[in-house]
Amino acid sequence: MSGNLKTIFISAIVALGISGLMLTVFSQSNQLGRGAASAGAFGINNASFVTDTISKADANQRLYEERHNVITKTVASTSPAVVGINVIEIREYRDAWSQDPFWRYWFGDRTHKQQVKGLGSGAIISPDGYILTNDHVAGNASEVLVTMTNGKQYKAEVIGSDQASDICLLKIDEENLPYVRFGDSDDILIGEWAIAFGNPFGLFDINEKPTVTVGVVSATGMNLGASQNRYYVNMIQTDAAINSGNSGGPLVNAVGELIGLNTLIYTAQGSTGSVGVGFAIPVNKVKRVIDEIKNDGKVDREFWTGLSIQSVDEGIAKYYGLTSQRGAIVTLVQKGSPAAKSGIEVYDIITGINGYKINDENTLIGVLQEFRTDDVIEVHIVRDKKNIVKMMKLEKR
Repeated sequence: MSGNLKTIFISAIVALGISGLMLTVFSQSNQLGRGAASAGAFGINNASFVTDTISKADANQRLYEERHNVITKTVASTSPAVVGINVIEIREYRDAWSQDPFWRYWFGDRTHKQQVKGLGSGAIISPDGYILTNDHVAGNASEVLVTMTNGKQYKAEVIGSDQASDICLLKIDEENLPYVRFGDSDDILIGEWAIAFGNPFGLFDINEKPTVTVGVVSATGMNLGASQNRYYVNMIQTDAAINSGNSGGPLVNAVGELIGLNTLIYTAQGSTGSVGVGFAIPVNKVKRVIDEIKNDGKVDREFWTGLSIQSVDEGIAKYYGLTSQRGAIVTLVQKGSPAAKSGIEVYDIITGINGYKINDENTLIGVLQEFRTDDVIEVHIVRDKKNIVKMMKLEKR
């Protein structure tokens, strides 16, 4: 190849390379524009480009419109249905010195009553003033004051409360109220948006507006055991920040449907605030409980099983050749009891009830709270290293 021809050939390659680079830069710099940069006809030594530009005013308008997304719209529509709750509870305490048998013999069992104030959150669930919150917020309250986002305050009546599920139903005397719509907690997607509303640390009282935190649904079906005769089974886990005072507030999805009732947080040792692990009672459980409270005034769990159990430990697992320490071993079956009628025997190891896994005796007790008198449940057991299913009817004692 002659020198002149080689020079022309190299110049053409360089021109093409520069043209491609310029086209890329123009295309990237105009991604927000009304049209991407396009290349016109270009040859060995010639390249022409056509670019579309956008005015600064148009760009600012589009950025402004993009701020109004599905989250902000849901927050705006849901916030009016969120309330702050302040309660007064009368608690009875035993005097410390009356613990001594000598003093109790001479002076009796001395107690005194004390007025305790508390706070929490709630969600209006109907236009006629029904409000949802936790039992540990208002279940034992002597007075309940509800604050709306318009600044109005109402005294609320405790319609009913279920300690086992930690669900409480309140009512205020008002009509045509904003309310949050029920969703379906069986249709939750792991990783979908979760928005928590509430009254952390009483901040609602400052400007009558709920605090909003946003995260995702981290997990479902979390069995957390028991606390103060409240059983937390099948809970929704979220990383939307939940703090003290958020209890009873709504957890909604991206379209504003109630999917859970904010209830618990996990706190690291030495911490009292959110560490990104919060739990909510699933709304399908909430719906069932509040319907029973409305219709019957209580939840009917007046059944018995006739079982005595204890958690499987390392020694039990080794003795029975189990592959894990999960489960509850039967230590006693009362004669004529529902357990006896179902064929459950001493030394059977209960590993599941219906779709719930049984990790220990606390889990089993908590899972039983999910059922009602006369329900028939599937009890999954291990007997002689074989998996067996027994059907047990939860009969009234």
